Amino acid sequence: MTIRNEHFLQDAEAWLRIALAELRGTYPETESHAPACRQAWNRMLCEADLIALTWPREYGGRELPTSTLIAFHELCARLHAPQPINSIAHAILAPTLLRFGTAPQKALLLPGIRDGSEIWCQGYSEPQTGSDLSSVRTRAKSEDSGWRVNGRKIWTTQAHLAQWCFALVRTEPGSQGHRGLSFMLIDMRAPGVLVEPIRQMTGEADYNEVLFENVSVPEGFILGEAGEGWRIAMTAAEYERGIYFMPRVVQLEDEIQQLNLALNRAALASDAHAVHAHRARALEDLGQVIRWRVDRVLRQVAEGNTPGIDGAMLKLLWSENRQRVWEQRLELLDEAAIVGPQASGPYANEAAVQREFLWSRAETLVAGTSEIQRNIVGERLLGLPKDRT
Repeated sequence: MTIRNEHFLQDAEAWLRIALAELRGTYPETESHAPACRQAWNRMLCEADLIALTWPREYGGRELPTSTLIAFHELCARLHAPQPINSIAHAILAPTLLRFGTAPQKALLLPGIRDGSEIWCQGYSEPQTGSDLSSVRTRAKSEDSGWRVNGRKIWTTQAHLAQWCFALVRTEPGSQGHRGLSFMLIDMRAPGVLVEPIRQMTGEADYNEVLFENVSVPEGFILGEAGEGWRIAMTAAEYERGIYFMPRVVQLEDEIQQLNLALNRAALASDAHAVHAHRARALEDLGQVIRWRVDRVLRQVAEGNTPGIDGAMLKLLWSENRQRVWEQRLELLDEAAIVGPQASGPYANEAAVQREFLWSRAETLVAGTSEIQRNIVGERLLGLPKDRT
């Protein structure tokens, strides 16, 4: 069906309901996290021209207002749509590229994001440094034709599927901390790139360690100027904690509702039920606080501003509350919790709970650890001295 700009949300909802019914014919909702499901959904969104909603028309976009993009993401979440496999490119890299990229960079890289032919990954974290991006050790040496990159990245989501990586790389010899970093666009198909999947507790391998060994990066594949990487990466993080976060908050609201339903079905003694009910109410109350905060962030984004400190606070509250929700869901399974995250058939629902519980353990690590978020809040909001350790 044709989705018209003048009736976009109405047409989009009609399309989503039909498309999701088709998708669920192959991938039930318990498999929404599976790469094959997410790849299929990414392809369907691209074919329906539902990726570049706010992009300029010259790059194939619809030039819809940001408020419409926000409403579309919430609609997808309400209908339990999977996260498309290339969401890192859609929500983080594309707006960063549109803001800082040169005309040739945009012309080369945006079409592959829009049509789904090129998947991106994010190369930030490194062994021994984790989320401390000021300690980046991956280096790029300048040469006549561009740069020569050497180093390692870790916990790189879907690097095994990606054709491109946007990475923080140290391009200034002898530099330390935030200085001397560049935001580099690296072809994952280039000689010298080695991807090693990391097996997770869930049995999946979405994360990877990436080795760059004398990888040649041509001139013109640094976003912005060399040495501006920290500023650009922080802008990209603002996008990550803005619109990109909306589906996660809607998902958390639904998960809290499912927790209450599971509590009502559980065969518990009255005192145990009272304890669980008290915990569930506390989670629901904090969920409401998170909703108020995300609404504030989205108002800022819709007005053309960045979330700033609110983004760090939102990520901190959301990740820790989601962990508590899935801890309680697992407890309510009782002995059925031993089936493991790979179980299927009559135990598919219990396996899904196990999987989400295990996955939630990473929520306080990915996209900036809780410690990093607390440092940001302490330094920027409370005026506390910076941690020099």
